[in-house]
Amino acid sequence: MELQSTIKELLHKGTIIPAHPLALDANRTLDEERQRRLTRYYMAAGAGGVAVGVHTTQFEIRKPEINLLETVYKLAAEEIERAQLNRPFAKVAGIVGPTEQATREAELAVQYGYHIGLVSLGGLKEYSEADLIKHVRAVAEIIPVFGFYLQPAVGGRILSYDFWKEFAQIENVQAIKVAAFNRYQTLDVVRAVCGSPRKDEIALYTGNDDNIVADLITPYRFSIDGQKVEKRFVGGLLGHWAVWTRKSVELLNEIKQSVAERSSDFEELLSKGIEVTDMNEVIFDARNAFHGCIPGIHEVLRRQGLLEGRWCLDPHEELSPGQMEEIDRVYKMYPHFTDDAFVKEFLEKDKEQVKGIAFV
Repeated sequence: MELQSTIKELLHKGTIIPAHPLALDANRTLDEERQRRLTRYYMAAGAGGVAVGVHTTQFEIRKPEINLLETVYKLAAEEIERAQLNRPFAKVAGIVGPTEQATREAELAVQYGYHIGLVSLGGLKEYSEADLIKHVRAVAEIIPVFGFYLQPAVGGRILSYDFWKEFAQIENVQAIKVAAFNRYQTLDVVRAVCGSPRKDEIALYTGNDDNIVADLITPYRFSIDGQKVEKRFVGGLLGHWAVWTRKSVELLNEIKQSVAERSSDFEELLSKGIEVTDMNEVIFDARNAFHGCIPGIHEVLRRQGLLEGRWCLDPHEELSPGQMEEIDRVYKMYPHFTDDAFVKEFLEKDKEQVKGIAFV
């Protein structure tokens, strides 16, 4: 399967791709109405796609007793199709597990019209780097691949420069999300891509939630065989962008305009970047090893009326002590980065528009 030209162009221009949460009711079962509404919210907010079946969607959806992966793939795909957008919108499928599972998930994603698969290498500790390359090649034969450097703190592993150099050679790798949360490891990926003959075929996306703005305004320049090569992160695929999405779209547009105008005065943007990092630290519960990450996302969506509660499939996943107070703090400190007014307007319009629609 080849990547559609319109989606490829979108990815290379750079866009916002939120990691799609899972809407649950008080019984911790799927709230289909709100699940669909979340997808519509991301489209209305101006995102360029959604990533479904990723960490923010909760990996437990793959457990046999829960069995929600196909359902969430299907619901998002249906809402995107129903919207009939007059612009490209990337459907990104989260793909995890050993090769047999990953290829099965890739086939399922293709069945539901997903354009590209975000391939997580987490949990494959027994795989050598050579095994991981074979693993990704197997998935790439089924669906275009969005590479993913996952930070060790949440199940990833450190991967060498040589690994990324070989990774970039895989023909159907179309983009790479770097979420190493580490400047040295981030540099390994960018340098490897810059040294690849496929450097212009691979779009770089930040997943470094602690460094979003700085990633997006930084030109990475290297001397490769006597030639200067430059590469930039053009967008992001982020759990952080699952909340306050409209404001994230506005911020990315501001960054892209500054880059296009070749502005050398990024002081104001860097200052905003620190504010975004402060908000992310609280939502993601970084000080508690990210334990309250998903409940933090859910709490913001609950306050806005997009979710009924912050329930997770795992009843032990809750906000950490003090996290609620910290969410209150960043709400008050950075109102210019919250989109509550937009969400209120969206919900009013959305409820009118979906009246009488029968979902099957």
